Amino acid sequence: EAVAADWMLEFACCCLCRHFGEECPAEFRRWRDVAQALINGLFKIPTHQKKMVYLCQLLIRIAKGKNLECHFENDQRISPLESALSFWTLLEREEIKLEKLHEDIRRLIQIQIVAVYMENGYFKEAAEVLERLFTDSESDKPLRVKLATVIKSKDPYVPLLQSFSYSLLISKIKSYIEFFMKENESNFLIQAATKQVESKGLGATALQNKTVNVNENDKRNLETKQRFVLSIILPRDMLRQMQNCCLNVESSLVWMYINCVLGLNSLQNVEKHGDALACGRRRQRWTYKEDLELKSGIREFGVGNWAKILVHGDFNNRTSVMLKDRWRTLCRIE
Repeated sequence: EAVAADWMLEFACCCLCRHFGEECPAEFRRWRDVAQALINGLFKIPTHQKKMVYLCQLLIRIAKGKNLECHFENDQRISPLESALSFWTLLEREEIKLEKLHEDIRRLIQIQIVAVYMENGYFKEAAEVLERLFTDSESDKPLRVKLATVIKSKDPYVPLLQSFSYSLLISKIKSYIEFFMKENESNFLIQAATKQVESKGLGATALQNKTVNVNENDKRNLETKQRFVLSIILPRDMLRQMQNCCLNVESSLVWMYINCVLGLNSLQNVEKHGDALACGRRRQRWTYKEDLELKSGIREFGVGNWAKILVHGDFNNRTSVMLKDRWRTLCRIE
């Protein structure tokens, strides 16, 4: 199970990086949940996985960086970006090759921590976080003084903050991801699947382009496709070893990964009932938190900009049309 979890965490990190780079919020959130579940299951982070774990945690926090209502730490004062900074510090300790890029990203995160507070009108909190962020070292002093002046002006649109924007931070993070992916190309699950497909003369692109169509009303069909995906991911001789030795093919972790490949969102329901698609597609009630996200998005982007609101909000498998319909419902209720 530990070995399977190791493979899966590596694959989840790869997917997380890819969807962050391609700006696919729905897919990113799905793999975020998978990666977080795997990380939470680690009793201790193995040395070879430290960078992967730190990067996953960094990306998860950067993605929520502008949402001050979201908290990753017990201390409610710590914003998502300030939490991200701590993981960036851990990543910096693990490598020394990218000193310039490291410095650029660190500075951008620090500036954006202050900028996000100011954009939301929290000038007192911006001043407080500035005290936490910077030490008394001479190298930090120029930036600390500039940011203190910006906070006093209470203008979140000054040239300094515009020059070190959130979009620039995202761009730099993407550059780091590209480097990370090139340095960590030994993803076992991808390699095993590629070898299996190539051995059958299908070519690597066939696996990437092939979609598995699951009949929502046929549980047996779902189970058949789960077995099919497993046969692609792992060569037959490895399957026999897993069955005969220490690894159990029926492991919940292995099946959690397979269900992720199939696009099943409700992992808990998959394990309990085996019919995840029926659960995942069922009409879902709007939560109070989702209503708040919708209202916040409308305040920021305006009525009608449903696609932007969907991208920047944290919704549970919603579409732009669903957001529009829910807003109409809320207007009628109010």
